[in-house]
Amino acid sequence: MTKKVIPLIDSRSFLPPSLPPTLPSILEAPTGLIADELGRPLHDLRISVTDRCNFRCVYCMPRAVFDKDYAFLPHTALLSFEEITRLASLFVAHGVHKIRLTGGEPLLRKHIETLIAMLSALKTPDGKELDLTLTTNGSLLAKKAQALKDAGLKRVTVSLDALDENIFQRMNDADFPVSEVLRGLDVAHQVGLGPIKVNMVVKRGVNDQEILPMARYFKNTPYILRFIEYMDVGASNGWKMDEVVPSAEVAQLIQTELPMQPVAANYLGETAQRWRYADGIGEIGLISSVTQAFCHDCSRARLSTEGKLYTCLFASAGHDLRALLRSECSDQEISSVIGQLWRARDDRYSELRTQNTEGLASPRKKVEMSYIGG
Repeated sequence: MTKKVIPLIDSRSFLPPSLPPTLPSILEAPTGLIADELGRPLHDLRISVTDRCNFRCVYCMPRAVFDKDYAFLPHTALLSFEEITRLASLFVAHGVHKIRLTGGEPLLRKHIETLIAMLSALKTPDGKELDLTLTTNGSLLAKKAQALKDAGLKRVTVSLDALDENIFQRMNDADFPVSEVLRGLDVAHQVGLGPIKVNMVVKRGVNDQEILPMARYFKNTPYILRFIEYMDVGASNGWKMDEVVPSAEVAQLIQTELPMQPVAANYLGETAQRWRYADGIGEIGLISSVTQAFCHDCSRARLSTEGKLYTCLFASAGHDLRALLRSECSDQEISSVIGQLWRARDDRYSELRTQNTEGLASPRKKVEMSYIGG
């Protein structure tokens, strides 16, 4: 078979280059189990459904870059719901059991519940339902929670970086009240979207004084609070190592008031180290991708808003699957490309950065978090 090469021109200079996908000479049927160069299976797919967001968080979409004149993708560039579902079904055939919808802010995508209903109808090769979840800033959650649940969404993760109003708005650079995010959490819990996780990105000198207040507030709630080390995703957030609060420091601070005990992971490849309060009421998670990288069992693929496959959160290049979708390639051809790309995957940026932080801290083109989600 003659190999097809689909040319691609990147229209936005902040993005890493995209590699033109090449069809393998031999097409293979998916087996439901595939591993990369380091033996890591493909288990999770994160799908960004929009590059837009109504917040301007300092670690993700700083207003100095994403200002009122910033050119977001036109609607025609975004994958349609049908295209997303088609690709998702091919990933599921390769072994994906969990799909997370991200953004930008995914609830800004019109009729997102329609996409959720389409994805929730997919089944794994052994007939099981997918673990279908979504990450949101919570601003529209109270309004959308019931429709999301009715469409088949299993649970949500909500980003919340502070309880103090001034610190919260300093982190997200938007005039939006904390109380509305908390209301969204409560509504989501009431309709059965759970267990719900709350993610707090900790940035030294900005919101680290909120660690204990957040732990106190969420301890006796049904929500699982997770603290995330400030990461060097993309090239626009001005990341510096001295602004990272190591997870070990977070744990030590919480232990001074709320004794905790480490507990085992729920599954292989879980990003958070779990800690349970010694009195048995509640738990927290620590995500330490800077100081304690977890590349060795990372099983996540990421699909961008316009259909590019990224095999690492810190990737320097993507692979344009949309071009294949829109050039009349068959499912078998696209599936073979996905398999070929995953088998060739050897990404372990965080491990290398942990070993040599200063050596990797120099600017290099990396995909932005707002473009492929967290």
